[in-house]
Amino acid sequence: MPPRKRPLAPISGRRRPKTDDDFFPFNLLPVECQLHVLSFLSEVDKCNSALVCSSWSCLVRSGKLWRVADFSRRGVFHMGQEGLLVSNREFERWKAWVHHYTHHLISRGASLLTLKASFDLGDQCNKWVELLSHLLENVHCRDLCHLDLNWTFTLLEPLDLRVNSSFSSHQDSITKMDQVTNFQILLAKLTQSCPRITKMRLHFDWSETSVSLITQFQYLRVLELKYFWVFKGVSPSTLQTLTKSLPNLKSLTLHVLVPLRNLGISYTLESLSLEFLDVSPSRGLVFSCLNLPALRELRAKKIVRGITLDRRTRLRIQSRWPCLYQVLREGTPKLQALNNERLLPNWKEQTYGELTSILQQSCYCLQHLDSWLW
Repeated sequence: MPPRKRPLAPISGRRRPKTDDDFFPFNLLPVECQLHVLSFLSEVDKCNSALVCSSWSCLVRSGKLWRVADFSRRGVFHMGQEGLLVSNREFERWKAWVHHYTHHLISRGASLLTLKASFDLGDQCNKWVELLSHLLENVHCRDLCHLDLNWTFTLLEPLDLRVNSSFSSHQDSITKMDQVTNFQILLAKLTQSCPRITKMRLHFDWSETSVSLITQFQYLRVLELKYFWVFKGVSPSTLQTLTKSLPNLKSLTLHVLVPLRNLGISYTLESLSLEFLDVSPSRGLVFSCLNLPALRELRAKKIVRGITLDRRTRLRIQSRWPCLYQVLREGTPKLQALNNERLLPNWKEQTYGELTSILQQSCYCLQHLDSWLW
């Protein structure tokens, strides 16, 4: 008769001597190293990690872990495009999340490096400008370096389905005035509380007040200005003042829509530090002079305006504009790329086929005449 086998003890009941592998050495690291490791977690994971133990809970409460305030995230609500049709209930849920998120950042003593938001600052009902001002006043934002602000549109806001009328058009004008006023108020606060911003992306109204405020950010290196109102013109002196007043600017992207009444105006840009210039999203933006000794890359595009002019008027307008090739030869000695195409070393001495094709797509002069105005 074979010997009876001894029953195996359950795994949970077995005991084995503890080894060095049983101890998690994370708590032995310096606090700064622990914070650096936790900084790679998402905001949800940070909150979950606070439930592990009391020491981790104290770490997660550190303001150094809360560097980003991103109000543009749709989170679990929607991942669609702007202007998505939503119900009032969904909007109220999202609005409650925004206020809870703001309270969370303030209670954690966040030390912000990045601020992203998309709020209609002309909204007198929800008062988004007060929410952002409250956030800036109650967190540490002296070291804020990245600002991405759309102050003309609120995410997940129910679309206004009212029929257009003269009254609604008048209300739209009042709303735009409120938007500009509140934007300037917020921008003035940013100049005082966040003077070290190096990267900025926002819609811009090109008023003298707004230009004077944005030129106070002397640390700016990357700037993208989108158009605010298609009927708002930009004077040449305003654009020239902007670029001359930012001594550390390296990259500039402009969304400028020149109104028909200003068609024929040309612009001058001056900057000793600018290395990258993108005006391809603009319409009707023509340069008469560029003084950009450090510029290495330019992107420009001639966009069809969708209007019809008689030949005499068209030629009279185009005769005012110099050729972009001549402007680049005289004002951009270090230019290396045009519209994502690498330029030949001798491009300033003579043109060649590829360069001529690029100029046909980006130059408004008579030499590169086509049907861009038709």
